Amino acid sequence: MRRLVALALALSLVAPIALSAQKPKKEKEKQKEKSHETQVTVVFSGTQREAAHSYFLKEHGRGNCPPGLAKKHNGCLPPGQAKKRYAVGHPLPHGIVVQELPVELSVRIGPAPPGYRYGMLDGDLVKLAVGTMLVVDAIEGLVR
Repeated sequence: MRRLVALALALSLVAPIALSAQKPKKEKEKQKEKSHETQVTVVFSGTQREAAHSYFLKEHGRGNCPPGLAKKHNGCLPPGQAKKRYAVGHPLPHGIVVQELPVELSVRIGPAPPGYRYGMLDGDLVKLAVGTMLVVDAIEGLVR
């Protein structure tokens, strides 16, 4: 009987210690899971889109695009030339040269996130992944 009481007493003292030793592991695992859940958004923000539109409006004005081309929202290009050489979510084909941004526009929209760069292509502002040249996002129809 004494052994049974001693065993019960020993278990009651050991169990809380064992449980408290497991808590930090669980908390660390939760922190790791939370860190994996955090995602960085790499698309243009609303502020950047507005800054780009206002820059090109200031630099190029509304333009003298004929009404038929203006309603197509393709940068005032004739039908045969309106094709884009890129697609968002796909890498750029080899041989396509991306123009650097004007300095004032670079200042307005801020630096690209690490691992990305901005460029001008087909009258659009594009965000590219460095190395793969994957088109992550684009602001279309800026240059008319």
